[in-house]
Amino acid sequence: MTEHGAVRPEVYDSLDGQVALVTGATRGIGAAIAADLAERGAVVYAGARDTDDVTADDQRPIRLDVTADDEVAAAFDRVAEETGQLDMLVNNAGIFPRSDALEGMSMAEFDRTLAVNLRGPTLVTKHALPLLLEREGGRVVNVSSSLGQFTGGQMGGEYPAYRVSKVGLGGLTAYLHAEHSSEGLIANAASPGWVRTDMGGPNAARSPDEGADTPAWLTRFRPGSPGGRLWKDREPLEW
Repeated sequence: MTEHGAVRPEVYDSLDGQVALVTGATRGIGAAIAADLAERGAVVYAGARDTDDVTADDQRPIRLDVTADDEVAAAFDRVAEETGQLDMLVNNAGIFPRSDALEGMSMAEFDRTLAVNLRGPTLVTKHALPLLLEREGGRVVNVSSSLGQFTGGQMGGEYPAYRVSKVGLGGLTAYLHAEHSSEGLIANAASPGWVRTDMGGPNAARSPDEGADTPAWLTRFRPGSPGGRLWKDREPLEW
């Protein structure tokens, strides 16, 4: 049992026969998630703005700028044509502008952050849903942040555009659960912690593999597992 009384989810050990798409899969947490899923036997589509940046032999590079409507639609057309299924979607692509308080923030920066961090996952999930809902137990994993927790006094501090975008991503997660859990969809969000990536910087406490652990674990949830939650270190957090 977890601290919230939920039964510990059952997970797939092997992902043989399953298909995943990971956005922002060329480096950092996204690359680590894609590698984990491929090692477990999944067919992994590695989303990238430049497919030359995907170098793993066991992944399928797919052009995917999450802000480009036509590219997103074309990516899922390709997945449908090549595999006819999608079992896991990981919305990992994101940006982290380091602005100060709201009064010093550029609105262009705000618009760009929401375009990538919130509109992007919404657009990608919209196009993924027809495939995800064809099979019971499709999973959506949104890579979020504890900076987007709006309870318990978590919202104070800098980075308003990033914080607000991740609050919105939590709303998307909750919506997907409420709207589609009865059809078998399992939608969750994950906080990877402070990770040594281009976004997190060299002084962060966690490696990309450590940051990828919980998001990758969430992709392996079996049908009937809990959804609509934010997780960190494989435990649920308050939104």
